[in-house]
Parts: sequence; C-alpha cells; structure tokens
Amino acid sequence: MTTESIALMEPMLPALGNKELEDMAMELAKKGSALAGTVHPIVRQSIGDLVRSMNCYYSNLIEGHDTHPRDIDKALAGDFSKDHKQRNLQLEAKAHIDVQKLIDSGHAPRIKPSREFMLWVHREFCSRLPEELLWVENPDTGKKLKVIPGEFRKTEVVVGRHIPPLVENISRFLSRFEEAYDPARLSQVQQVIAIAASHHRLAWIHPFLDGNGRVMRLFSHAWFLETGIGSSLWSVSRGLARSVEQYKASLMAADASRKGDLDGRGNLSHEELVNFCRFFLKAAVDQMDFMAGLLDTDNFMVRMNIHIQEEVALKRLPKGSFALLREAWLAGEFKRGRAPEITGYQERTARDVLTTLLAKGYLVSDNERGPVRLGFPVEAVERWLPKLYPAS
Repeated sequence: MTTESIALMEPMLPALGNKELEDMAMELAKKGSALAGTVHPIVRQSIGDLVRSMNCYYSNLIEGHDTHPRDIDKALAGDFSKDHKQRNLQLEAKAHIDVQKLIDSGHAPRIKPSREFMLWVHREFCSRLPEELLWVENPDTGKKLKVIPGEFRKTEVVVGRHIPPLVENISRFLSRFEEAYDPARLSQVQQVIAIAASHHRLAWIHPFLDGNGRVMRLFSHAWFLETGIGSSLWSVSRGLARSVEQYKASLMAADASRKGDLDGRGNLSHEELVNFCRFFLKAAVDQMDFMAGLLDTDNFMVRMNIHIQEEVALKRLPKGSFALLREAWLAGEFKRGRAPEITGYQERTARDVLTTLLAKGYLVSDNERGPVRLGFPVEAVERWLPKLYPAS
C-alpha cells in the first residue's frame, strides 16, 4: 500500500483576508437575498422548474452532450426519441433534473461537504442512467470499466496532466476535504469562498470513475442553497458552460504545484486556487445579475406583451391572453372562475381563452379544477427570457 500525504492537496482555502474574494462573496449574499424577492413565490416554483432544465442543459453541455431544450421538455413528459443515442441523452438529462429536484425540495441528505452527500448524488444520478452510459473505456488498455452508482472508483486514473490520489487513499483525502470545508468552522463569507475552492479540490480528488463533474456541480448548487444565497432562480452552471474553455483551463491550472516561495505554503499553487475561486465566484455573480435583469417585472411584462400580441395577430392565441398571463405573473395563481373578471369577456369567451392557454402550456394547473399559474413553454421561454439558452 502506498500512502500519499494529504498535504498534497493543500492549501484547501485561499488565505484569509483576500479582500477581492471576500467582497465577491458578500456581493453574492446581498444579491441572492434581493433576487429571491423579485417574483411571487408561486411563480418562483415554475421558474425553478425551468431553471432546473437550464442547469441540466448547461451541465450536459460541459460534458460535451448537447441536448436541445425541447428534447429535455419531452423527456420530462415521458416522450422519448426513437433514436437510441438521442433517447440516452434525454434519459441523462431527466436523471440530472430528478436529482436536482430532490435537492431543491429538501429531499436530499442535509448538505455538508461529506462523502455521504457525494455518494448520494452519484448513486441517485447514475442509477437513473441507461446501462450503456455506465461504462467507460480505459484509454490506455481499451478495456471497458463499469461505473457502479454510489461507489468510489477502484481503478487508478489520469485526468489530463493530473494524476488523482490512488484508490486506497481516496478516503483519507475525503476526510481532509470534510474537515477543511466543515460549515461549522466557517463564516458565511468563508463558506461562499469554500464553495468555489471545494469545487476544484473535489475535481482534484476525482473520487468516482465517471460522473465527477456532475457531482461537483450539483454539490456546489446544493451548498449555495444551504447558505441561503442559492435559489431555484439561478444556476452557476450556465456561467461555467458559457465560458467552458476557461472553466476547464482554470480547473487544470489549479492542479499546478506551488510556483515558489511567494506562492503560499502548500503543495499546490495558492495563486491558481485564488484565480479559480475568482473565476467561479464571478460566474456566480454574473448569473445572478443576468437572472435579476430577466426577471425585472417591468421588462418582463414588456417582452411578454410584445410576444403575445404577435401570437394573437398570427391567430395562434386568442385575444385576452395577455391579461390572464399578466395576472398569473403578478398574483402567482388565480381561480379559473376569475377569467371573465380578468379579461373583461363573457364567461364562455373567457373560458375559451383560458382553455387555449392551458392546452398550449402558457398556464398550468395541478388538476382540472384547481387554480392556474404561469407556465413556460419552450416557444415562450425564448421570447420572455431571452438568452437563457443559446439561440436555436
């Protein structure tokens, strides 16, 4: 047995007193609180469903899997492609969304930077994948290796130029990981910086045969939620994916050894860890700003109104649609019987407008008689929330 020193992973955090990182952490905390109050709590749930799909889309993109938002929507509705490869991508997307929904709804283990949480995420995600996505190929031998959901790797790996810890030492490095990032030992500002630092250090350990990137991003999302800064309204994965080459380069750079006496006192480069934390936190700030702009009520109403007017002119939606959609945005939900009052139409005409919007997914409801709330069909998302996804 070869015992590797856990000092190989140090430093675990940037040195205290880094004003730039601390200011970014405090900015995230401030903006997270403001963003949470931007929209009605019921609308927030609908946007949360949308953002989960977006998070999945961008996380897939980082993995090199481009699954169109429409295909993700179909997968969530149980409508899978007959094309074998496309179906597998849809199943992968649905697996990601299912696991994130468990995290967002509080049905995951309470987030601590622990191996139990990592194993839970990996098990829940991988157990939902089709069998053929659970095999990886050893690039040196060509041998196929089975990925076991919820189990650490039992094979040595090389990731680019980085050689992760040996199999027999994974547990020891994770113990140091748990100790260094224990929230009970960190202030909120330190926790936010630790979310960024731990994102890299988990990649450095590379505890799973496959699925490490997915686990890392879901773990970071969950820890943001735990701090109260994260919410269902934004996702750091979009920022990472939109600068994916820089993201991967920053991860790789933070694998570098200490550059000299002025580069901290650990084995790994303190400077590059700071650089990665800066990149990661900036991506988070940018995404929060982006969503705050999209969800500003005045601007949102203008975009929605223009879109609905065009759909009415093209006879794809009936007149009176905007009034019902605006009410759903502002009030969160409304009873079906209020449709005549909101539209100013007679009951039968108002009911027809309501029925059309429900059929097209602009409004949704939990049952046939229950109150209705705003929906976000793909064709509306592209107009109401522009640039949420790349242009399609």
